[in-house]
Amino acid sequence: MLETLLIRSRAVPPEPPRRRGATSLEPGRDRFGVLKAVLSAVPWLQVGLGLTVLLLAAMLPWAGDRLLAAMDQQILAVDVDGNFVGESRVGIERAASAWIGKSYFATDLAEIKAELEQRPWVASAAVKRVWPGRLEIDIRERKPLAYWTDGRLVSRSGELFSPPNPEVAGSLPRLAGPDERVREVIDMARSMSERLVDYGLGFASLELEQRGAWTLSLSNGIEVVLGRDQVQKRFERFITVYEDRLASRVDEVSRIDARYSNGVAVQWKADAAGAAPKS
Repeated sequence: MLETLLIRSRAVPPEPPRRRGATSLEPGRDRFGVLKAVLSAVPWLQVGLGLTVLLLAAMLPWAGDRLLAAMDQQILAVDVDGNFVGESRVGIERAASAWIGKSYFATDLAEIKAELEQRPWVASAAVKRVWPGRLEIDIRERKPLAYWTDGRLVSRSGELFSPPNPEVAGSLPRLAGPDERVREVIDMARSMSERLVDYGLGFASLELEQRGAWTLSLSNGIEVVLGRDQVQKRFERFITVYEDRLASRVDEVSRIDARYSNGVAVQWKADAAGAAPKS
């Protein structure tokens, strides 16, 4: 009996021995599987391109500064262009010579422009760089329209300016009045001048007094007093009387007062006073 049992017990195979410290893993539970799946889902090409762009963008200002520093040099010459009447080309060139020797890139062109436009005759200045070491300056002068009070000039755009050489403007009409009413005086002068041309009369000057009275002077020396009220109506009355009664004797007239409601008062020159007709 004992022998039979022993034989049967030997028929059962023993369990294989396990190595100390070893652990068995199932194939579906690989602990690196999740990490591999995450890494495989990342678009590495796009990420690489993005990082490259960011790196280049960060380096661009630095590289630009380095490039400009390497290319920078001194301003070697300044070219001045423009049609000069009141301003002097030589004077502009002398003023511009202050920037020769300065940095080509670091020089502030707006500063040059502002400094040049402080000169009385300069209406505007355009400044640009010309590689490798030149500046070009284009000057536009103020165009004088008339002489103004106290020897100043008034430009066609209505700007008052005081150049040191106003006489270079040549033969111009004279306007006068409060500075704050300069545009009003210009508009009135233009209107009257256009009407006078139709009758062969030249415009010489127009004055607006502080109290508001207007006085017109013609190029033939006749003074026309228009007063403060209804100035345009009085001017038209003068034109009518001149055309009807005075055109043939214009050389004998010294002064016309148009401040009357129904006519004008004529002051004749001294040598014609005795034969002057009534108006």
